Amino acid sequence: MIRDMKMKDAEEIRRINAESLGYDVPIEITEKQMKKLVADDIHHILFVAEEDGKVAGYVHAEVYESLYSEPMLNILALAVDQDHQKKGNGKQLMQEIELAASERNLAGIRLNSGETRLGAHKFYESIGYSCDKTQKRFLKLFS
Repeated sequence: MIRDMKMKDAEEIRRINAESLGYDVPIEITEKQMKKLVADDIHHILFVAEEDGKVAGYVHAEVYESLYSEPMLNILALAVDQDHQKKGNGKQLMQEIELAASERNLAGIRLNSGETRLGAHKFYESIGYSCDKTQKRFLKLFS
């Protein structure tokens, strides 16, 4: 079952981020960000896949606006718990995001996937996505 993300999902989302994406952050950060993002349904869309009352995975997208393209959704995260992979959860989450983009009359969906995540690349290609460029990400963090 796909549903909107709720604050009660925070611990499961934190765990999935750590185990499936490698982003092991304190629950306080997950909760702080969720509180802000779940409330902003204009710019952020967050769905969870639920199996047997537990969060099996989630997708987070934001409205992507630029001066060089029509508005789209940008997938910031798609993560499925390791015990729930290969059961259609990722595909269902992406279908729900695609529906949300269509309902908002957006031009499409874009996403980035790490160079070494070959399984993820195969998954995206299997549901109709294609790679159109390679790039590097640069960060400058402020402490």
